[in-house]
Amino acid sequence: MIAIVDYGVGNVASVANACKQLGYETILTDKKEEFEQATHIILPGVGSFRAAMEEINKRDLRELLLDLAARKPFIGICVGMQLLFEKGFEHGETEGLGLIPGTVDKIETKHLLPHIGWNALEVSESFPTYTEQNGKHVYFVHSYQANTPEEYIVASTEYGTQIPAIVQKGNICGIQFHPEKSEKVGQLLLQSVFESSQKAYSKEESI
Repeated sequence: MIAIVDYGVGNVASVANACKQLGYETILTDKKEEFEQATHIILPGVGSFRAAMEEINKRDLRELLLDLAARKPFIGICVGMQLLFEKGFEHGETEGLGLIPGTVDKIETKHLLPHIGWNALEVSESFPTYTEQNGKHVYFVHSYQANTPEEYIVASTEYGTQIPAIVQKGNICGIQFHPEKSEKVGQLLLQSVFESSQKAYSKEESI
């Protein structure tokens, strides 16, 4: 079962529908006891980094999310991915969840912002789970990007600069694009993220 974090920020209906199409049961919740029943946690998000973190802090969810990320496969989507990092600079400096090293900064490109549309993925050789998705096109809508060490970048895309599209640190994964709007490719990538985060969690649990 997939638990989607309910904090008032996110396109939760389409994310839940994408999960259901993959055969997963979903629940939208902010309750610890319901998170405990889930196999995976999804942190969605639309809008700004600052507004999203303000909602998490206002609802006293920060410590709960950190605890869940230490114990379960944890996936951030769009702004939810950006919140996984240490700091964001949209509308001023804001502390993130700090689950993956790095910051979230405005995209530096000569192209128009926001970055909207379909772009091809360049998959890192370090993450063979995603090899079949190399060169596939997915749908982006954003003006800020993650800046993180290469070891955490599963896939990137080119938009006048290299933009991390999927990141992973152990059982924690982030997806910058919208898999729920990326048709069949998005579904396959979401499934790969679920499987990869689960494998990483299972490996850590057995050590």
